[in-house]
Amino acid sequence: MALALTSSAHGTVVEEPLAADQFNQGLTLLGSKKYPQKEQAVRLLLASKDPRTQTILQLLLDGQLYRQKKTNAVVFMQKAEDGATHVAPLLVDGEINRSFAGLLAVKKRSVKRVGLNNALRKQIKQGLATLGLAAEDPANRAAAIEALIGELTPETNGLLVERLALETDDDVRELITIALAVDNLNKESTDLAADIAVLADSLQPTARNALVSFADATENPELKQQAEKALARIDQKVKYSGFAETLFFGLSLGSVLVLAAIGLAITFGVMGVINMAHGELIMLGAYTTYVVQLLMPNHIGLSILVAIPAAFIVSGVVGIAIERFVIRFLYGRPLETLLATFGLSLILQQAVRSVFSPLNRSVATPDWMSGSLMINPVLSLTLNRLYIVLFCLIVFALLFALLRYTRLGLQVRAVSQNRAMARAMGVRSSRVDALTFGLGSGVAGVAGVALSQLTNVGPNLGQAYIIDSFMVVVFGGVGNLWGTLVAGLSLGVANKIMEPMAGAVLAKILVLIFIILFIQKRPKGLFPQKGRSAED
Repeated sequence: MALALTSSAHGTVVEEPLAADQFNQGLTLLGSKKYPQKEQAVRLLLASKDPRTQTILQLLLDGQLYRQKKTNAVVFMQKAEDGATHVAPLLVDGEINRSFAGLLAVKKRSVKRVGLNNALRKQIKQGLATLGLAAEDPANRAAAIEALIGELTPETNGLLVERLALETDDDVRELITIALAVDNLNKESTDLAADIAVLADSLQPTARNALVSFADATENPELKQQAEKALARIDQKVKYSGFAETLFFGLSLGSVLVLAAIGLAITFGVMGVINMAHGELIMLGAYTTYVVQLLMPNHIGLSILVAIPAAFIVSGVVGIAIERFVIRFLYGRPLETLLATFGLSLILQQAVRSVFSPLNRSVATPDWMSGSLMINPVLSLTLNRLYIVLFCLIVFALLFALLRYTRLGLQVRAVSQNRAMARAMGVRSSRVDALTFGLGSGVAGVAGVALSQLTNVGPNLGQAYIIDSFMVVVFGGVGNLWGTLVAGLSLGVANKIMEPMAGAVLAKILVLIFIILFIQKRPKGLFPQKGRSAED
């Protein structure tokens, strides 16, 4: 095998193979105790251009690789439940051993994590970024360039210049331009004005840091003024992005409030029942999601879709049972209805504690709901909240269509506007009451599915939303779906806007005071109910 002598950063003379076994040689040296050998190992792995190199270097950077002290072999380590230490080979049949096949029990002192120092970490990061530049996916190339910004070497600078001439993706080209501009600014190259102009349009944190350092260090008044203007422009964009993020969080909170309150708006508006057990119907929907995931452990992504109709049915059936066996005997007696449903809420909470225990349960988030949508470097929208906003709008649209264009919806509207006249026209108001209460309860169960993706599922889950639900219904107008939508989204946004200034608790108090004052002015809410019964 041919060898070439090179000198490491520490002055140690090492030998590098020139044949096709660079990958194997690099993997062998990776388990060395000495950092010069590890640096050589990283160079060999990168030079091999082996597709496994990127994964191995990332595992090394994440601290997941260990070496056996006797053999210096690189392995995975895993601790068993009884505390015993096991190791697994890094490669099995030439592939990365993701399944930890071939576990072998060893003494804890016989293995040690492959150590890194700052120089080696920088070498690995730049190596990973260099590999990423050749990736087919533009997103991978963009991630590689972001990792290089502010840390370019002459070699990586040259690679980016070459890549800029070949790059076809506009976003990647923009990142390359920013990376080169930051590097030029740090080196104080000749055309600094153009570099500052490029960075003025960037929201990359490293670009702003480079402008701050340059503005503090430069003695050229014109360039200093230009850099300060660029910083002011960036800060303005960051401010707008922060407002957009607050608005998004407000809409997501408002969507949760709408989902929690929209079922209550139906039952309260049509039947005039103050249902204090509404929060427990939401809780039942969340626990239904948990049970569905237990039954479908290998299909978490599909389980959420299955849980939506399941939660609607479970909560809807419980709601119909509540109406048939309790509420139907208490119509026209609101105080007794309130007390009875409050008692039912306690019964449902205790039933859940008896079945599932008082401990909170965690519901897994599907892969398609995980992560975030990156709008720009300072603004990202979490996918689970984005899906909940869309889910809220879909539920609202379906419910609106049901009440507007179906026979049941016509009867519900007739009963809500004038119960006596509807009965005179042959509408079975008792049947409509049961179906309406079941519909509102089912929608509450669907809200529980959404809440299970934002918080832990527990017996007290519904109690956190019952008061807010009543606030939304009263503010929007009793029984009005559009009022519920507008009120829920408005209160959510208002809450999130005030939180940074007043704190979470004081923001809720201010919202409550606003609603009290608003109801004094407009007792029937934003969208008052129409009909003779509403006028009485």
